[in-house]
Amino acid sequence: MPEKGFGGLRVLALESRREKEIASLIRNAGGHPTVVPVMREIPLEQNPDAFAFAQKLLNAEFDLVLFLTGVGARILLNAVTTRFAKDEIVNAFSRTTIAVRGPKPVVALREFGLKPQIVSTSPSTWREVLTSLDATYPDGIAGMRVAVQEYGAVNQPLLDGLEQRGALITRVPVYQWALPDDLGAIQATIQAIVRSEFDVVLFLTGIQVANLLQVADQMGTREALLQSMRRMVIASIGPSTTAELERQGIPPELEPTQPRMGILVSETAAEAARLLAAKGGSLPAQDRTS
Repeated sequence: MPEKGFGGLRVLALESRREKEIASLIRNAGGHPTVVPVMREIPLEQNPDAFAFAQKLLNAEFDLVLFLTGVGARILLNAVTTRFAKDEIVNAFSRTTIAVRGPKPVVALREFGLKPQIVSTSPSTWREVLTSLDATYPDGIAGMRVAVQEYGAVNQPLLDGLEQRGALITRVPVYQWALPDDLGAIQATIQAIVRSEFDVVLFLTGIQVANLLQVADQMGTREALLQSMRRMVIASIGPSTTAELERQGIPPELEPTQPRMGILVSETAAEAARLLAAKGGSLPAQDRTS
């Protein structure tokens, strides 16, 4: 009989900040963890797009600023205030409309003394963002100058929807994470996935998805990687990560009831064996459950 939880399944996580914690959670849930970081932190001052955005904001060159993530909003605001006075930035925002995707950017903006005028409803995907803008601007947004804060992967369906509505878009990618300087561990992990050496993979951010596929593209193994991953159980921490997985062609089988690491691990552990069997995979060998 398999063990409780993962039952000895081989579980891959691509976490960078909390490697030991997620490895312990997986192990305690009956899995065999492999944790491989696919991101490295970079300093705020290496965010030139943030400073260019701030200058345009101060020059009143935007009609609307759209924040997509709470983390990205904090990074952007913290970055720009290393070069510009906070009061200047807050005053500049008062001259434009602020829209956000869901509740997390609301919290980040509140910490900075800002309040959005447009908040998309749950589940806060790009569709709800566009719907909220359509409802707010019944005459349309053609010709409006819209800055879109990005964090990690590009939300192309959202950008396409804005362009189709005639908005003049300025993308504002902000960075806290980049690929590691040494790609050896990621490359070895991709090769291991292709060899079917994992049963489950946990994604905690869309950036993990994008970085993994970026390295696979450099290696020329994207299709082989995707084929192998479609035989695995793919678990996503939440809607934005799920959207990136779907965009890359590997929709997840599981998303937890709350977007928290511990809940992701425990709920995936409870369902992984069943989901793997449904995909034609096999339960772990006895030597992996001993």
